[in-house]
Amino acid sequence: MELVHLELKREPGGSLLRLYIDRSGGVSLDDCARISRQLSAQLDIEDPIEGRYTLEVSSPGLDRPLFSDQDFARFAGRRIRLSTLVPLDGRRHFQGRLEGLAGGAVRMTLEGGSVVSIPRDQVAKARLEVEFSTSEQR
Repeated sequence: MELVHLELKREPGGSLLRLYIDRSGGVSLDDCARISRQLSAQLDIEDPIEGRYTLEVSSPGLDRPLFSDQDFARFAGRRIRLSTLVPLDGRRHFQGRLEGLAGGAVRMTLEGGSVVSIPRDQVAKARLEVEFSTSEQR
């Protein structure tokens, strides 16, 4: 099991501790429930979070967010949507095929064929797009 991402957000009435987990072949609902039970028991013992909190364990999903440099390398060749912190060349939203990470920049081939390099530190959000096969079933 791989810990993809961890978030701790302060919310009215307590905090939200959210974990995204994954593994080769995907994550089932039973996997999420098992990890949640195990982690909840450990958190009850160690009590590292002050006050009330909700624990949420889930799969990153088909439209998985890309969080790390390793994600940008691992999912090269896949279609993504990406938003930047500030406008680059007059735009903040990009959609296209991820080419990977090179020289501290996310490289993408946009619709129409132009290639852009977006500084990694300017990426606000990035997520895979769900791609469906266009092959005919026989």
